[in-house]
Order: sequence, then structure tokens, then C-alpha cells
Amino acid sequence: MTDLSGGRIRVEARRALARWDLELHNVRSPILRYGFSVACAAIAFGLALTLQYYRFRDVEVPVFTLSIAITTWYAGVGPSVLAVLLSMVLFDYFFTEPLHSFEISIRELPYFFIFATWGIIVASFAAVRRRIEDSLRGAQEELAKRAAELEAANKELEAFTYSVSHDLRAPLRHVLGYAELLQKQSSSILDDKARRYMAMILEASKRMGSLIDDLLGFSRIGRAEARKTAVNLDLLVREVIAELGQDTKDRDIGWTIGALPVCYGDRSMLKLVLTNLLSNAVKFTRIRPRPKIEIGCADGKDNQVEVFVTDNGAGFDMQYVNKLFGVFQRLHRAEEFEGTGIGLATVQRIIHRHGGTVRAEGAVDQGATFYFSLPKR
Repeated sequence: MTDLSGGRIRVEARRALARWDLELHNVRSPILRYGFSVACAAIAFGLALTLQYYRFRDVEVPVFTLSIAITTWYAGVGPSVLAVLLSMVLFDYFFTEPLHSFEISIRELPYFFIFATWGIIVASFAAVRRRIEDSLRGAQEELAKRAAELEAANKELEAFTYSVSHDLRAPLRHVLGYAELLQKQSSSILDDKARRYMAMILEASKRMGSLIDDLLGFSRIGRAEARKTAVNLDLLVREVIAELGQDTKDRDIGWTIGALPVCYGDRSMLKLVLTNLLSNAVKFTRIRPRPKIEIGCADGKDNQVEVFVTDNGAGFDMQYVNKLFGVFQRLHRAEEFEGTGIGLATVQRIIHRHGGTVRAEGAVDQGATFYFSLPKR
């Protein structure tokens, strides 16, 4: 309890210092800025006299130099020039021989010159650093503003996508339903060309329905709250393979499942990731007489693991790898392989929400490998 209280006190102290720093830096009144310069010089003078009283030697230069740096940092270049001049006057009058006189002896002249030069150098460095910090602060504020605008735009886009997709479902159901009724009731009086047209309408309607469903699912991922727990990837992979087995029971797929760890994430989202990747592997190995799919993992970076799904299917051209994870992006014709082009975009979005990355490797007609990283348990 004491550690927590101490931590809170330290955090509040840092915040108070940061606010004080910002308020001082934002002061634009010349009276306050130059008054701050005089106050710093006076405090440095009093501290130097006090240290001298207690027989501390050669402390005047560091004390006055510190006051010059503080003045430059908080008040700017003009007040820093005043601080240098005041420090030189006080240093000459009270700390160099002859005392209480503005006369500078030849013996003290080099020492006095070094003090003045050092004060100017410190002021210059402090001014340059302050300008750099101001530029960085401005850049950070601009980035924060842009990030907030981007986040707001993304939320609006997600809401728009969800609304449009949801509103499109009702009229599409009507189109599909009435087309099916028309096909059943009027099939006998339609010629071959009309029946072919009707089949094309039904096929296009079903495809559009799939697109809307996938788009709705994609938009829900950004809106849904992630409930992260410990997830056993080995059990999850076997569960997904068992579900896919209903559609692949007539195919002799060679599954290889390596040692998979327990990761930290949303189980339902990670199941969707594996479902998309494994169903893609199943689909694109359909051209192989002996399809092979392997799932495994390797240690990643920064306390993460990297899971991979590799297959010996159709593969893809690496020059188009950046298009793989885009919405509605397809590298194969719909006549060759079915799909809406949203699955891999969904995978990337889920993994990014878990703080991981997704990448792919492949070659035409030589298979593909997809990697995604997740935080360890």
C-alpha cells in the first residue's frame, strides 16, 4: 500500500512539474520574462554568498551558469542575455579582486573572460535545445491531432459500413427470395436462355449476400470489445480442423500440427483467424492430388510467438503480396477459387488488435505460408 501511495505521489509530482514547465514556457509578458531573469540572478547570487560563507570555494561560476541555463530554458534568448550581464556584474563586484569594485585586474581578466564565454555557451546550447523541444512538442501535438482525426474518421467509416451493409440485407433477401420463387414456379415456361439468366441472378445475389455478411463481420471486429484470456492454440487449431473436416471428408489432406503454445488473446477472434487461414489453405490445395497443410510456431520478438500456416497449394506472386490483406483484394480469379476477398483483411485486423503483425510468403504454383505473431501467455 505504501509503494502504491509513493508511486502516485511521484506521478503527481512529475505531472505538476510538467504543467509548471509548460506554463512558464508559455509566458509571453516581457515583464514576467525579464523579471524571471532578474530573480534567477538574485537567487544565484544569494546561493553563491551562502556557499562562500560556509567556506565552499570556486562555486560561483557553476551557480551563476545554472541560473543562466534556467533563464534561457524558461524565459528565452532576451532574458538570457540579461542573466549573463547580471551574472557578470555580480561576479565582478562581489567575487573577483578587488572586491566591491567593477575594476578588473589583469590577473583576473582571463578568469572573468572564461566565465563570460562559458555563460554565453550555456545560454546558446539551452536556447537551441529549447527550440528543438518546441519543434518536437509541436510535431507531437500535430500527430496527436491527426491521430484523433483519423480515429474519428475510422469510427465514422465503420459506422457507415455497418449501416450500409445492414440496410442492404433486406432488399437483397427480397431479390433472392423472389428470384428463387420465380425459378420454381416459372421454370417450365422459360427457355434455356431465360433459365440461364435466372441462375446468374441467383448466383450473383448469393455472392452479394456473402460479401455483405463478410463486410458486416469485418466491421464488427473493429467495434467489438476484445476479451483477452489464455488461449491454448493447439486445442483451438484441432477444433477448427474438426469443423473444416465436414467439408473435406472426401479429400485426403495431410495435416501436420507442430507444438503450439498458450497465448494471450480473444479466443473467438483467434478462432476466426485460424478458420480463415486454414480454410484458405484447404481451398487453394484443392488442385493438388496430395494436399499438405502444416501449422507450427517459432519464437518471435519482444515476448511474442509467431504462428505459421503453410500449404502446397496454388501460391501467389510475391510482387503482389501487399495486396493480399486489403479488403476485396484477390490474386486469383473467382472462377478458379471462390471467396469474397475479406478473409485475410479480417485476419490482419484481428492480429493488429492483439498487438501482433501478419506477413506472407509464397510463389506461384509452389504454395504459400502465412505468419502471425501473438503475445505469449
